[in-house]
Amino acid sequence: MPRAAPPALLLPLLGLAVAAAAADCPSSTWVQFQDSCYIFLQEAIKVESIEDVRNQCTDHGADMISIHNEEENAFILDTLQKQWKGPDDILLGMFFDTDDASFKWFDKSNMTFVKWSDQEDGEDLVDTCAFLHTKTGDWKKGNCEVSSVEGTLCKAAIPYEKKYLSDNHILISALVIASTVILTVLGAVVWFLYKRSLDSGFTTVFSAAPQSPYNDDCVLVVAEENEYDIQFD
Repeated sequence: MPRAAPPALLLPLLGLAVAAAAADCPSSTWVQFQDSCYIFLQEAIKVESIEDVRNQCTDHGADMISIHNEEENAFILDTLQKQWKGPDDILLGMFFDTDDASFKWFDKSNMTFVKWSDQEDGEDLVDTCAFLHTKTGDWKKGNCEVSSVEGTLCKAAIPYEKKYLSDNHILISALVIASTVILTVLGAVVWFLYKRSLDSGFTTVFSAAPQSPYNDDCVLVVAEENEYDIQFD
């Protein structure tokens, strides 16, 4: 007897597992860390202003790199050394805002972490940008009016709906997935037991033998009447 195919409910779960394994970044040329994707554009370009460098990133739906903790700084440094093979100094997406005399990120994120190697009080910071030294991981100040760059490091947040999914939505999604898995397992068990009972020839509570319309007393009475009729014949 040919075996029946597995329950069709298993197929969506296989697709769900494949989708979960898919990367959140735009393509395989990007590298993901925490809730952001990174790409190093290795093309050397001539620049007239920092905006020329920034346009390299915005053309890819990203912005110049911003760094917010030691872990992220270490990740970028390690990736530059092992995978991207960047130059000694990489321009960070930072500028000095003369209006309030502070450094800011171009992507408008908060300045939560710094790693200066040459911080000095009272220095003139007009037209000052920041560079990541790829040998040490320290940040260096330098003039924004660079004539060329040997590569541009860009960063983009993962899609909004993935990054900002509320805790309630996450809980509901987890419950739905868990319920689907439980129902699938139960359905598979019932299907397996049913097929095994058919293959072994056992009857189940759902396959009772056909019943006679007469009970035992009626059969006995009919037999006695037939015997009585035969004697008279």
